[in-house]
Order: sequence, then C-alpha cells, then structure tokens
Amino acid sequence: MAPASGREEWTYPNRTGRPPIDDTVVALIERIALENTGWGYRRIQGELLKLGHRVAASTVRRVLKRLRVPPAPQRDTDMPWRRFLRAQAASLLACDFFHVDCAVTLKRVYVFFVMEVATRYVHILGTTTNPDGPWTTQQARNLLMDLGNRADDFRFLIRDRAGQFTASFDVVFSGAGIKVVKSPPRCPQANAYAERFVGTVRREATDRLLILNEQHLRAVLDRYVSHYNHRRPHQALQLVPPQPDRPIAEPGYTSIRRRPVLGGLINEYEPAAA
Repeated sequence: MAPASGREEWTYPNRTGRPPIDDTVVALIERIALENTGWGYRRIQGELLKLGHRVAASTVRRVLKRLRVPPAPQRDTDMPWRRFLRAQAASLLACDFFHVDCAVTLKRVYVFFVMEVATRYVHILGTTTNPDGPWTTQQARNLLMDLGNRADDFRFLIRDRAGQFTASFDVVFSGAGIKVVKSPPRCPQANAYAERFVGTVRREATDRLLILNEQHLRAVLDRYVSHYNHRRPHQALQLVPPQPDRPIAEPGYTSIRRRPVLGGLINEYEPAAA
C-alpha cells in the first residue's frame, strides 16, 4: 500500500516458505520407499493419500533425496546391505562354517550350519575334515528335505564367497525358489547373524572344552544346539528361545531344579514338580 506521504512504498506479507513436513510423515515416506523398492514418487504419494496424508510428489522426492534414498528403480539395486537384511529377515537363511581343532586326532574339523534368521533357530548340517563342493551341496539337499514344506517360507540364503560354495550348491536352493545372495568380499560382518552364532558357540562351548575327535564334537554340538534352540534366552527375541520346548512358568514356584548341560558347563533351570 502507498502511504500518505506521497512517496510510494510497498509492503509485502511475510513469506515463510513451504510449511515444514511432519516428522511422522517423513518416517512414513522412508518406510514405504524402503519396503517397496519399485515404487516411484507418485506411487508413494498415492499411498500416503490413502493413509490421510496429502503430500506432493515433489515433497516425496525432496524427502527421499535428503535421506539419501535413491529413486526407483535404482533403489532396487542400491539398497544398503543392512537395510536389505532388516527388510528380508523374516524370509532369510544364513549359512557359514567354523572350525574346531581336536586334541587327540590333531585334526581340524569344519562345522557347517544354517540359521533361520527370523527365529534364530540353528541347524547343524554336518561336520567334516574336507568341506569340498560335493559335500557342501549334499548338506544343502539334506536341509531342504528336513525343512519340507517350510522351505517355501524362505526367499533368500546369505553365504560368503568361499570355494566350497559351488554353482551346484546354489542350484539346490534356486530350485526350491530360494535366491542365494553372496556377502560382499572380505566383509564377514555382512553375514552378521551367522558370525554372531559362531562367537556364541565358541564362547559358551567349544572354546571351554577339550574336543577329542570329530565324534565327540558332534555330540557336543548336538547337545549345545538343543540348548540354544529350545532353552537359551535371546535378546533379539525378547529373551525367549527360538523354539521353546516348555511354556513360561507361572510365578509362585518355590522349588527350582537345575539341569546341567555338557557336564555343568551350562545350566538350565526349571520349576520342580511338587
């Protein structure tokens, strides 16, 4: 407006720019983009509208750019490894080897195992002094037979790039509809779930025992894995075992029984019958 003094001066309303987008909507945009790697900005915009959030496609683009989430379809191939693991944990298998040196035979025995990541349930597939391609492939076949119809629950298997994982090993899983995903080279932490189990079994069992021979090792592992799967609390599972073999006890028991495992190396506790 022009003032009475005659000199033309103009005033403008204060402009604050775009209103800030709510943090809840930002988190929702990121979640939808990561869980649906093929969805573009307009597809995400439409999904947000269905959820009661009216957001422009340009805003979706701006938010994802700030979060360094690539656009589709680049997002399909550029998803960081950790995000992939989180997104696929429910349908993921992880496999690896670890070794134990035997005190009497002086042989190094290799242990091959697979973990169901969602539940942390571990399968010890076998032990051998010669983990070559044909042996490893046969253990893969045995696992699928043991899983039976449950094999349909899994979409991915993580493995490293060791030589015993041959093309025939991968074919066994691909024939069951399970895609084999190789961890990045020289990056053991990329198979973190399997590596964590290796550390646990060593700390709690094999490093604390004198393993005599391969037969003794198999007996130790059978007993330990039974404890691990059915009785050992897991932090990732809210302190519940992967597959509990008894319900949680009701409070009020005054008599508790100790069950030694591996000669008392590990203890399990349960209410004693009245």
